[in-house]
Amino acid sequence: MKQQKKRGLGRGLDALLADEPTPEVLNQATRIAISKIKPNRYQPRTHFADDELIALTESVRREGVLMPILVRPSESGFELIAGERRWRASQAAGLSDIPAVVRDVDDMQALELAIIENEQRDDLTAIESARAYSLMIQEFGCTQQQVAEKIGVSRVQVSNLIRLLQLPDEIQKMIENRELSMGQARPLVGIDSHGAERLARHCATEGWSARQMEKEAKKLSKGPLSAKKPTVKDADVQALQDELTRKLGLRIEVLCKKDGSGELRIHYTRPVELDAVLRKLRS
Repeated sequence: MKQQKKRGLGRGLDALLADEPTPEVLNQATRIAISKIKPNRYQPRTHFADDELIALTESVRREGVLMPILVRPSESGFELIAGERRWRASQAAGLSDIPAVVRDVDDMQALELAIIENEQRDDLTAIESARAYSLMIQEFGCTQQQVAEKIGVSRVQVSNLIRLLQLPDEIQKMIENRELSMGQARPLVGIDSHGAERLARHCATEGWSARQMEKEAKKLSKGPLSAKKPTVKDADVQALQDELTRKLGLRIEVLCKKDGSGELRIHYTRPVELDAVLRKLRS
């Protein structure tokens, strides 16, 4: 049994994220037309396994939706907060409506609840969690400590996950596809892209443990490949890059040229992440 994480949800929201409905939750539920519900714009999960949805759809056809989904009012009807798989399976099963509990929560809580629902079911990859945490920092001005307290994890965990956003896009995709774990990927932060990607591919194909990846990453940083890096960042530039990555919650690259010019690159995966950065710049 998983240890219960300490979270400050309040207002009975914890019960709405459980696997089994309580009598109180069932009493609060009402049936809402599926066509009036739109997806959660803050959904941190980007991939839903087809085989899981097929199995859930068959279950919904046989038994219906046992645990109500959680929604909030929107201009055109309702916006989903938690229960997207149940909502998708109900659509696939041909249902016209679904049991739902309506709560008037703000954007911050909608994101927080979506993260918690997915994480307590181990549905999020390390990169999906990292992006969700960074969104809490970018869009809602949370500190890493506040993110940790709201989600029920340690501040170190939040920091380690967000650092994964410094990795090259190819490695982030491998983490999203569950080819690499957080423990396997973390030693690659700070290594040049070419060497990091090479190690990541070796790890995935040869089944290295996190400890072995750490050893290989140390060898690379000290070995002959380190001399072949296309650019070697000054310590001050690296520190600036790390600071910007922490503050914006996105992977930042500071590229300096010999003539003193350079580039600042901001890597983002969804428009909402770019919007959050633009709001910060405009303010």
